[in-house]
Amino acid sequence: MKKKIILAISFIIVIFPIIYFFYSKSGYKKNLLKMEKVELVEKKNIELIEEKIESANIIQDVSYSAKDTKGNEYFLKANEGTIDQNQSNFIFLKFVKGIINLKDYALIEISSNFGKYNINNYDTIFSKNVVISYLDNEIKGDYLDFSLDKKLMIISKDVTIKNNKNSLSADVVEVDIESKDLKIFMYEENKKVNFKSLN
Repeated sequence: MKKKIILAISFIIVIFPIIYFFYSKSGYKKNLLKMEKVELVEKKNIELIEEKIESANIIQDVSYSAKDTKGNEYFLKANEGTIDQNQSNFIFLKFVKGIINLKDYALIEISSNFGKYNINNYDTIFSKNVVISYLDNEIKGDYLDFSLDKKLMIISKDVTIKNNKNSLSADVVEVDIESKDLKIFMYEENKKVNFKSLN
């Protein structure tokens, strides 16, 4: 009888610590799972906040306008603009359209896939599929640097100029929007501007 009691007590002494150990371990696992879930939720919340901050820098249907002392006007529109996080005076644009309304001259229209606009001085870089239209002329290229202050447009990268009579291709075309003068040239001196008469 004493052996049975001693065995029962020994059994209880051995089993209770084992049960307690497994119970506390399963509780630990549950707490660990809870902590992991909390961390996951916090991570998702942080990602959502970052997304909101990032999207707060995106502006839909952007438009700007400027006018110089001589009455020349510059209008700029884009489907979307993103403020540069490092330099807040620059805005990156998508699907851009610009209009230069020179006093006593025809409108100059510009379009491109992308742009970079300086809100301080109105300088604009148009890039990818740049098209400039004025009078009966159309200039195409892949890069346009426009400065309202300097009254200058510099078009480069696979430039072509077409009108009803002529077509030419060159590396660079500079347009002085005040004098309406064009400078057309190649980067290398031994290469010539390719000119074709369409008549």
